[in-house]
Amino acid sequence: MRRFLLVFIVALGGCTGRKAPAQTTRPVDEIRQVVVISVDGMRPDVMLRADAPNLRSLMNRGSFTFWAWTTEVSITLPSHTSMLTGCIPEHHGILFNDDGPQPQVYPKVPTLFELAHRSGYSTALCASKSKFAALARPGSVDWLVLPPKGSMYPDRYVAEQAAKIIVDHAPQVLFVHLGGVDSAGHHIGWGTPQQLAAMHEADASIGIVLDALKKQGLLDSTFILVSADHGGSGRTHGRDDWRSRFIPWITAGPGIKAGYDLTLDRELKVHTEDTFATVCWLMNIAVPGAIDGHPVRQIVDERSSPSGQSSSQAPPSIPSAHGS
Repeated sequence: MRRFLLVFIVALGGCTGRKAPAQTTRPVDEIRQVVVISVDGMRPDVMLRADAPNLRSLMNRGSFTFWAWTTEVSITLPSHTSMLTGCIPEHHGILFNDDGPQPQVYPKVPTLFELAHRSGYSTALCASKSKFAALARPGSVDWLVLPPKGSMYPDRYVAEQAAKIIVDHAPQVLFVHLGGVDSAGHHIGWGTPQQLAAMHEADASIGIVLDALKKQGLLDSTFILVSADHGGSGRTHGRDDWRSRFIPWITAGPGIKAGYDLTLDRELKVHTEDTFATVCWLMNIAVPGAIDGHPVRQIVDERSSPSGQSSSQAPPSIPSAHGS
């Protein structure tokens, strides 16, 4: 378990009050856009058993692990908030898992969308579930796709909307959430043939997003990260269940090591908070305070790093509240 040495101070807008110095270079100059895709409820073995050619292609092109950790609570909205803030739930404050209280409650720390905006990037969020409104603080998301409150969009529809946004606007930071695998788990069960079919549909939806990037000539300049918020067992998921805690973490893009299994580094433990930290590092997005996540520097091929900057060096702009 991680040791969290720093306390959260709301007024300073970060997980801690420690100011982060500015990062001045990108680890990979060719990366100009980021697409983060979360497949809700995607347990690693379910993904591996399913017909998922797009995800397998990303694995061949990039770096991955099937032993990444989600938050201890292992439920959708708190875990996704950790994914997109770099902070554990106790620090970001989103502990509910529905549409939440009214007026809308937002995280106590900046989201990826807010910090990307501050760095001059355009942003988009497309999600299957209405509860993701908690991650769209007004003014932080340029293009937003969410279903009506209490309802859910099919994966293919979400992917088609994300593809349209790519074609029309080419956002520099895009997050896509696909909820069908989780829904099949709750209704039928984790690891059932029906959930494997839902996983195939999620993979096809990922293909729609990738095709849009390719058609727009953006695929060779885009960092892609596919992960999940939790796994599950039976018809549920949550705390104290290892089948809920482990998630896939798959990356691909220019300058990313190809076909590289991150478990080759025995000391490396990837956590969902590291998604935020890795994206900020790659896009040179300044983080105003220390966070619980840290960049997974091992994914970068050192030959692609700017002159003199090894991918094994710690980036100065993202202090971490834990060790790796």
